[in-house]
Amino acid sequence: MSFSTLAEWALVVWVATTAVGLNSSPVLMARENNSAAIELESESQAVREGNRLRTERQWAEAIDFYEKANKKWPENDSLKLGLRQAKIQFSVERRYSDRSFLNSMLPLSRPAAMAYLDDVLDKVRKFYVDPVTPTSFVAHGTESLYFALSNEKYLQRNLPSADAAKVTSVRRTLRNSYWNKQVGSHEQARRTVMDLCDLAQYELGLAPGAVVMEFVFGGCNSLDDYSSYLSPGKLGDLYNNIDGEFVGIGIEMKSESGKGLLLVNVLPESPAEEGGALPGDYIVRIENVDCRKMSTEEAASLLQGTAGSRLRLTLVGPESDERPATLIRRAVKVKSIPVATIIDRANGIGYIKMTGFQKNTTDELDAALMKLNADGMRALIWDVRGNPGGLLTSAVEVLDRFIANGVLVSTRGRSPDQDSSYSANPQGTWKMPLVLLTDGDSASASEIVAGAIHDHHRGTIVGRKTYGKWSVQSILPCQAETGFRLTTAKFYSPSGRTYGKIGIKPDIDVAMGESTRTGYRGRRGEIAEDDRDIETGLDVLRKQMAKR
Repeated sequence: MSFSTLAEWALVVWVATTAVGLNSSPVLMARENNSAAIELESESQAVREGNRLRTERQWAEAIDFYEKANKKWPENDSLKLGLRQAKIQFSVERRYSDRSFLNSMLPLSRPAAMAYLDDVLDKVRKFYVDPVTPTSFVAHGTESLYFALSNEKYLQRNLPSADAAKVTSVRRTLRNSYWNKQVGSHEQARRTVMDLCDLAQYELGLAPGAVVMEFVFGGCNSLDDYSSYLSPGKLGDLYNNIDGEFVGIGIEMKSESGKGLLLVNVLPESPAEEGGALPGDYIVRIENVDCRKMSTEEAASLLQGTAGSRLRLTLVGPESDERPATLIRRAVKVKSIPVATIIDRANGIGYIKMTGFQKNTTDELDAALMKLNADGMRALIWDVRGNPGGLLTSAVEVLDRFIANGVLVSTRGRSPDQDSSYSANPQGTWKMPLVLLTDGDSASASEIVAGAIHDHHRGTIVGRKTYGKWSVQSILPCQAETGFRLTTAKFYSPSGRTYGKIGIKPDIDVAMGESTRTGYRGRRGEIAEDDRDIETGLDVLRKQMAKR
């Protein structure tokens, strides 16, 4: 079977033809929402606050809050359960805001829907990096259906006139009779899901697609945070991100309840930039629709459209100034390197900001290095802060520009074809002094880079510990233009170490300041004057060059 491998993609939603948050861990989409400001003073207060967020169905905010609370009180079962429930509800709401899911997957007949389930179970058995029992997969699907039957969007779409008492009765049956039912084989898993289709149809009149899809998608909760089933629209957007091009307005955004949609990034030369949108602005109206209480997915469905179509927005800036913007959707190129410049001319120190690892990243890097070299570069600061990763092959290619010999990264998986080792080519290596900037959002492919720089003693790592995602996802084609992003291997640094859930510590740790705000990309070409990481990197390189 032929499939693509990647490390990980965006932390928030790119607004393209069909918008999608590509990281299956929703907390990463919610790092800077309102709950971040809540002070956690006691366990009981944390439990109450989490309950409030769930009661108000603020799922993204609840996830962010619970992540912080669980780090502080890791043994609290209520906080663990709250996080789990919030993640499941968040996933259900995202599915039911996805047009491609609603139009092409939800209406499937029982035999067609079961074919999707068969495909997923088969691929998990053959390719997932760790063994997963049918019991675990079905239990997680049952859990997803249980919570979906309490979700307003799910009920509104599938059971708008449902008898509440009957819904409660079915949920009770799910919990008592099916949640931890022993399932010994693929065929038994199939039979269990078929039985639940019969139960839901008889008791509630629930269509089979609405049941089976909770097992197709929800069963993946038995896997890691980076594995997920992809609807046609989400799969298409993933490929668009890999290719670095899509149709849209060119923004990266996330919802902040009550404020609107925060523009985390505005792509250079995009319709959004040309229309006056700036990072840090909020979208508060789309056409004439107030979006201040919308989820990211809900708003994205209003923002998407065909090339050449017009879109009217209302933006609010940092000073609460409200202004209109009229944009025309068109093809937008996503650049991996938005900034490449000389930041210390006296010492010839260059700076490259790399925001992802796409198909075009190596070509962009080559062009940036040649330009900086022509401008007098003699040392380089390479910034992968906030870089969530991308293609494994791209990470290897860019590393090969800086390391002349030896292993760059290796992978080991359950299937022998996932075992690989990638080595440097001595031709074309840039040998100037190097500083690598990292932070807690430098993940996956960025960590491949950090691991190789560290193990080969090729440069100095400055900033904060990396995220700790050391696994490889493969994109497996599935039924009818859907796909499965599945963790098929773990990757290892040149010395043979893997740093999953650990991350790589920098050589020089720098406390985060206001100018290194998580997830905020800054205005085009902007480098903060008081960026502590860059200043530290400059000091390191100046001292090294003074000794030469």
